Amino acid sequence: MLEFIQSLPSPIAQGMIWGIMAIGVYITYKILDVADLTVDGSLGTGGAVLVVLTTVYHVNIYLALVVAFLAGCLAGLATGVLHTKFGIPAILAGILTQLALYSINLGIMGGRANTTISWRNFYLIVSSKTDQLWFTILKCGLFIFAIIAILYWFFGTELGYSVRATGCNLAMARSNGINTDSRKILGIVLSNGIVALSGGLLAQFSGSADINMGRGAIVIGLAAVIIGDVLFGKIFHNFALRLVSVVIGGIVYYIVIAAVLKMGLNPNNLKLFSAIVVAIFLAIPYWKSKISFKSKKTDTETAK
Repeated sequence: MLEFIQSLPSPIAQGMIWGIMAIGVYITYKILDVADLTVDGSLGTGGAVLVVLTTVYHVNIYLALVVAFLAGCLAGLATGVLHTKFGIPAILAGILTQLALYSINLGIMGGRANTTISWRNFYLIVSSKTDQLWFTILKCGLFIFAIIAILYWFFGTELGYSVRATGCNLAMARSNGINTDSRKILGIVLSNGIVALSGGLLAQFSGSADINMGRGAIVIGLAAVIIGDVLFGKIFHNFALRLVSVVIGGIVYYIVIAAVLKMGLNPNNLKLFSAIVVAIFLAIPYWKSKISFKSKKTDTETAK
């Protein structure tokens, strides 16, 4: 048990990085009410762009993160245009972009399936090295604070409210003169930019960018969003606090994963376990509503 507690900084740091990715998923899944599968590709795009810029072109790592964010925005733009201008359902548009990004990411990495960061020659913002983990957690906390503060400000503006209105009630938003297509595109662009930013941080943490690093990212993102909602949905009503709950959901998810691996779970079954965890947390609100409905029905019959 003591050994597990001592190992917690690593899953906490990893959970915070994936929590940033989950914030991007939250924008499409909760605010826009859109199922966007682009994130499985845009996460890898962010990692590939950062690693290539820093190792090949010796670009400042902070500038490389900005470029990674912009690359993710372009991926989101492709999905948004396919969805709104070509009439392709959002889930299929995301799959098409994700499929295209596989080849694009390979091209960014020079045709190699894996590109490694040299720990000795490059300054890294975050690191999985044991003596750097607490600094990594602190830096991730600063990133999360900045992202949530910017999003809280943005979604409090007229433009931000129009994006939220589009996701809340599309017909009502249109009747009020909102260009819903442009708002959808904006939300998807912003979402994938944040996901790619997370991919850049994740590449540093793991020490490499891999063509498959984003595979299953949507499952982890949804897990973080849903876990946060189940645990804090009734007490966190403020928008900023809801974003915080998403990050906490990511941390909880990775702590659970670390605990299960410590108990001897075969790493090959990790994806299966992740799917089961997401399914359970997705089902919890449904079960709660069913139990609540039955109890109310029983109380009504008793009163009669």
